Amino acid sequence: MGIDLACRAAHQSSLARTDGTYVWTGKKFFTRPADLDDLWADIDLQEGDTLRVVMEPTRNAWAPVASWFRRRGAVVSMVPTTQSADLRAYYSKHTKNDHLDSKLLARLPLLHPEGLRDHTGDGPAEPLRRVVKMRSSVVKRRTAVYSRLDAFLELLGPAWYDALGSNYGKAALAVLVRYADPTTLLRLGHARLTRFLIRHSRGAWREAHATALLRAARESLDLWGTDPDVGIDFAELAADIAVEAEQAQVLTEQIEDLDERIANLYEEADPAGIIASAPGVGPVTSGVIAGRIGDPHRFHLLAAVRA
Repeated sequence: MGIDLACRAAHQSSLARTDGTYVWTGKKFFTRPADLDDLWADIDLQEGDTLRVVMEPTRNAWAPVASWFRRRGAVVSMVPTTQSADLRAYYSKHTKNDHLDSKLLARLPLLHPEGLRDHTGDGPAEPLRRVVKMRSSVVKRRTAVYSRLDAFLELLGPAWYDALGSNYGKAALAVLVRYADPTTLLRLGHARLTRFLIRHSRGAWREAHATALLRAARESLDLWGTDPDVGIDFAELAADIAVEAEQAQVLTEQIEDLDERIANLYEEADPAGIIASAPGVGPVTSGVIAGRIGDPHRFHLLAAVRA
């Protein structure tokens, strides 16, 4: 059975016999238990028959459909979109093309059997796969925030970048949330700034970092002056920096939570620690590799895994 999946509209299915002739075509259904039960009843499997369901990985719409059919003993095959597109191009030119997608997918076991691979995973329903993709997205968003912070600090002068470093740790972000205005930082003073840094860096930043930050604040005032009508409005710039720094704090916390989830899910997915046994591969990277690869049965060559 070939299924042409849709994300919001009805799916279309066609059922073919082993010789390629159709039992029926263009039967519509939604991903609802009642619709799937009706579709299953129409298939009318006889003793010894095996149903192969062929689909393309259309967004996440395929995952619950594949799971439903697998639980009833069907073999599910996911077809790469490039492969079906090539066959579709031929059929659309040389055949009548109503319900073409589902009919084509239903005939793929006959037309290109070596291109079919049994699919046993749950795809986006697998938590490890979802969480590693989510982590990648959050890291990209934080990187964009860091780039905007770099641009803002360029306005204050290079001494700020030297004092805070390039990785924007928790202490650096705490400073930017509260004291990105050079005049406010200077009013805070060396002693209070040192205590602030010790508290937010767990003792890693002390007097030397406080001295570097105060020096950076003085350089900003020397560069721009203190009159906002002539130079830069430090208060407004500090407000913009605080917004970005607060976003970076939230995203960093989310990444830490995701790292912990990935490590725990990886232990469940690979209890023998095969991936982690590779040199230089830690718990997060191991989880990312396992989550990105997903169902290993969908690859038939090592080159495909590398690609």
